[in-house]
Amino acid sequence: MIQKIKKVNDALYIRSEISSEMVKSPILIVEDDKVDAMSIKRAFKDADITCRLDIVSNGEEAMKYIKNKGKPNPGIVFLDLNMPKMNGIEFLKVANNDIALHKIPIIVMSTSDFDQEKEECFNLNASGYMVKSIDYNEFVELIKMINIFWAMNKK
Repeated sequence: MIQKIKKVNDALYIRSEISSEMVKSPILIVEDDKVDAMSIKRAFKDADITCRLDIVSNGEEAMKYIKNKGKPNPGIVFLDLNMPKMNGIEFLKVANNDIALHKIPIIVMSTSDFDQEKEECFNLNASGYMVKSIDYNEFVELIKMINIFWAMNKK
């Protein structure tokens, strides 16, 4: 399993066989901290990613969003791990058991850099794992790298 994971840099790990085109579909941000959510939104703007960003505050809301037939599926999900109600690991477990959700890349965002946590996320079919940076400019660069990676690897 771990050999399929590409270490892009010290803060970004990507499952190399999964691809998507971020620019056409909305991006779903699953983040309970309002300040972090606004920073993420600003980082996408600063990275010149202009697609629609939708923000929900926990895994339950993310599932409702994705299951809503009136909305297009997100092109990618950025998932915080530590949230109330349904946390990121619980969300990944549900998503892993729903074949319809396998087509949506999920990038986990965490302050943790523990290999065990990364491995658990990838074993639950997370598409990527991003260590949240304290430095805003580093975070913007990570977002740019993710966008470039998926644009270069689109099917």
